[in-house]
Formats: sequence, C-alpha cells, structure tokens
Amino acid sequence: MKIYNTLTKKIEEFKPIEEGKVRIYFCGMTVQDSPHLGHLRAFLAADILVRYLEYKGYKVKFILNITDIDDKIIQKANKENKDFREISERYEKEFFEVCERMNLRKADLYPRATQHISEISDIIKKLLEKGLAYESGGNIWYDVSEFEDYGKLSGKSLEELEEGARIEPDPTKKDPMDFSLWKKRKEG
Repeated sequence: MKIYNTLTKKIEEFKPIEEGKVRIYFCGMTVQDSPHLGHLRAFLAADILVRYLEYKGYKVKFILNITDIDDKIIQKANKENKDFREISERYEKEFFEVCERMNLRKADLYPRATQHISEISDIIKKLLEKGLAYESGGNIWYDVSEFEDYGKLSGKSLEELEEGARIEPDPTKKDPMDFSLWKKRKEG
C-alpha cells in the first residue's frame, strides 16, 4: 500500500512502526455546533483508511479526540444561559448519532479535552520552562518563532501564512502567528 507522506511530500510505501499494528490519532470534533458535511468528509476519509488497514490484516488502534471546551462552546453556553457541558454534550450526542447513521467505524477511544486538563497543564508548564511558550494578557501562547520547523508539514513558511485568516488577531500576542495553548477565563 502506498500513502502520501505529508512530511516528505511524496507518495511512499506504507511501513508501520510496529509490524502488523497501526495506531491512528485523528483530530475529532469540537462539539460547538451540529456536524456538517465538511466535518463528515474528514471522518469518512478516516473511516475508509481504518477499514482498509483492517482489511489488509493490520491490528488498528483508532483514537478520535473530542474537544469539549473552547471559546465558541462557552459563548453559546453564556448565550443560552447554560453550563458549557450541556452544550458540548448536546452536540457530541448529535455527532455520534450522525456517525452511526453514516455507518462510520467507531473509534477505540474518544478522549475529551476536559478529561485531560492536568496533562495539558503539565505540557504547557514544560513549554513555558523551555521558552517555547509565554504568558501575555492572562493567556498562554505558543511562540512559533521558537520552532525552527514550524510549517514543515503544511509546506508553508511563517511568511506565507495569512495573519488573522481564521480569527481576529489578539493584541496580547508577540506575533500574530502565535497560537493559544491556554486562555484566561472570560467574564460573562
């Protein structure tokens, strides 16, 4: 089987790290709203890959994370005067119902962001200690200028990335390309 290697930018023969076994960690839903076709296209691609690898005889460990807390979930919770968990649970349930209707293979594990806050916090502390992250305005940002190979997978240099393409740049960042690792609690 040949597969595109994002790092080398070439189609290469697939060779698992461990003979006969494949581990896939797939970025799952941020459960802030109903799933749509764009989300499902990605999950369908993962489903096809997992099923094909199993068909070829590999033992596949498939993990799909759920981001169950973020700004949009909190904003929606505040707007509806509900706890953020009610919002994330509603859309997570909807996501799983859609996946079931589409007959997508279930993951072996669905880690949720809120189940791993202490681990996330420990990693952020290490990044701060190494000078790879910084605190500003009560938030903690990853300093992309400290990562020499930033953009290597996407094939884009920092100069090519468009400032504020997805969100309004935060004035407390050193560089508009820096991204949040932890955000302070917002009132409201």
